[in-house]
Amino acid sequence: FRCLSVRKAVVSTQSTGTTEKQNFVVFDMTTHPLMDQAQKQQVIRKIQETLLARWVNDPQRIEKRSLALVYLAHASEVLEQAFASLSDDEYDLAMKRVRELLDLDPDTEAAKEGADEVFWGVVASFFK
Repeated sequence: FRCLSVRKAVVSTQSTGTTEKQNFVVFDMTTHPLMDQAQKQQVIRKIQETLLARWVNDPQRIEKRSLALVYLAHASEVLEQAFASLSDDEYDLAMKRVRELLDLDPDTEAAKEGADEVFWGVVASFFK
């Protein structure tokens, strides 16, 4: 209930999103697409840069907001759309790195020195 209230408040106070019903053949679902195409492109670019240009092999060294964005994009099933503009080689590399992130054990990552336990706890709640 709390997340629903927060989501509605963000959508109503920001000019970047909207609320609309999408028909998915069997059921209708409320979605919140981005209205501002410039911001949408900025989010897509951030995801692509995180997985390609700014990639480091240690997830502890990846900026937490960028890492969260990748995990949330995957959970929202919008990575395919974010990777649509990539070449085949870039697409394959980005998907390989997403798979590496998804294969990480959040409990192991949280136990590492200097790790953000709350962040990895949230990741665990999304994918367990």
